[in-house]
Amino acid sequence: MHVQADLHVHTVASGHAFSTVAEIAREASLKGLRAVGIADHGPALPGGPHLYHFWSLRFLPEQIGPVRILRGAEANLVDARGRLDLPQEVLDTLDYALVGFHDGCGLRPMNPRKNTRALIGAMQHRGVRVLAHPGNPAFPVEVPAVVQACCELGVAVEINNASFTHSRRGSRETCGALAAQVARAGGFICLSSDAHYASQVGSVAEAWAVAAQAGVQPEQVVNRTLEGLLRFLGVPPLPQV
Repeated sequence: MHVQADLHVHTVASGHAFSTVAEIAREASLKGLRAVGIADHGPALPGGPHLYHFWSLRFLPEQIGPVRILRGAEANLVDARGRLDLPQEVLDTLDYALVGFHDGCGLRPMNPRKNTRALIGAMQHRGVRVLAHPGNPAFPVEVPAVVQACCELGVAVEINNASFTHSRRGSRETCGALAAQVARAGGFICLSSDAHYASQVGSVAEAWAVAAQAGVQPEQVVNRTLEGLLRFLGVPPLPQV
């Protein structure tokens, strides 16, 4: 599986990543990607950027070389009702947002039922299109309920490559269960690198192996083609020049 876009990419603005937008775009171009989504963490994560960072994404060019630049965010859940650390007026300026659980953002791990309720609450925010690494074993969820809500709301379940290489050890079982449920329900999967350094952009081999083994079909992967991704996000293509 070669995806044409990677929606989960961090820059130096996240406070714990190490590449600039220009470096990421250059690497994406070398790998044949047609788009990258800049998805720095929301401000609740220690070291994360100020809200002004997200307002100011409008200054980014829409394209760098051959690579489309999508303006996103990885918003953090901050309470059990699903409140996020980015207000709706900021989310409305973005092309999309991922949402996910992160330690140190105000929401502590709860039981699966309460975690699920919080995650579904977060998905109600306009502009939320992808669940970030919902297989995180530190925040267990009720898989059928999460996938049902995703299908009803048109939200993609992310299978996150870094969960099998660098972070969130022990994610594979729940990620596989989520992918299998999505495959059966005809929902959407997003394969993401969760890159924190430019060379990781577009690396989704482990994520696709998990998804494919669970029965996910290529056409269920929202970022398989740029055209399909833009339709999914409701983002218009750039005018032809």
